[in-house]
Amino acid sequence: MLSTTQLLVIDPQNDFCDLPDDWCPGGQHPSLPVAGAHADMQRLAGWIRREGAKVDAITVTLDSHQRYDIAHPAFWQQGNGGDSGDGGDVVPFTAITAAQVRSGVFRPRNSGALQRSLDYLDALEANSRYTLMVWPVHCEVGSWGHGIHADVLAACGDWQQQRQRAVYNVFKGLNPWTEHYSALLAEVPDPADPATLLNTALLERLGQADILVVAGEASSHCVRSTVEHLVEHLPHPERIVLMHDAMSPVPGFESAHHDFLAAMQARGLRLASSQELHL
Repeated sequence: MLSTTQLLVIDPQNDFCDLPDDWCPGGQHPSLPVAGAHADMQRLAGWIRREGAKVDAITVTLDSHQRYDIAHPAFWQQGNGGDSGDGGDVVPFTAITAAQVRSGVFRPRNSGALQRSLDYLDALEANSRYTLMVWPVHCEVGSWGHGIHADVLAACGDWQQQRQRAVYNVFKGLNPWTEHYSALLAEVPDPADPATLLNTALLERLGQADILVVAGEASSHCVRSTVEHLVEHLPHPERIVLMHDAMSPVPGFESAHHDFLAAMQARGLRLASSQELHL
């Protein structure tokens, strides 16, 4: 049986890329740029063009949010505004804990969301993976920032024409009540929303690869979470190759990036640069 190679590209979106001004139309700018991501995606696009004839399938995940989201500023306010709802704004990159909400430091703008928010924060903190972070509004569905980096989009388009098959797109993050870093499972699954549960169809698809190359943004969050779930749920982690020069961490989370790569290498995953990786 012939071996198969798949490429998994995690969230290669404009909002995550530190794009030069001349890459940003109409004065728009990435809302959550990851230092080095633009160069990451250019290297990835070059690799797809060089090696694409030997790539059997490409999966691209897309972080997909609305303005109203538990991890966006519009959801929260400072807890000093009384019952009138006139508390101050919560600025991006603010971490929020259940204890802070219970003590009134922060609260949802919609008072009816208080209990559900606390239930979420309690469950999130019990998982000991992440603390809720209020991010800038990013990857808003339909926005320029939600779109794919132009070089990666073009390379994937040429691959589709060359191989006569479509890229498989996976949308994640549409549920406003949970963060959804991993393409396979939300941070706190909602039993009423199948899109937040373990994506068994995606697991089955990726599990068919003899070689699974992974790249994307950001290595400290969405790449890390997705790969950790791949290793947890798929046998033979040695089949996974991390293209380490096509992923970078959110600024301030560099240690998470290094810890992730070291942990995955210890689990048997291969690390390779875009120049080293030949199929």
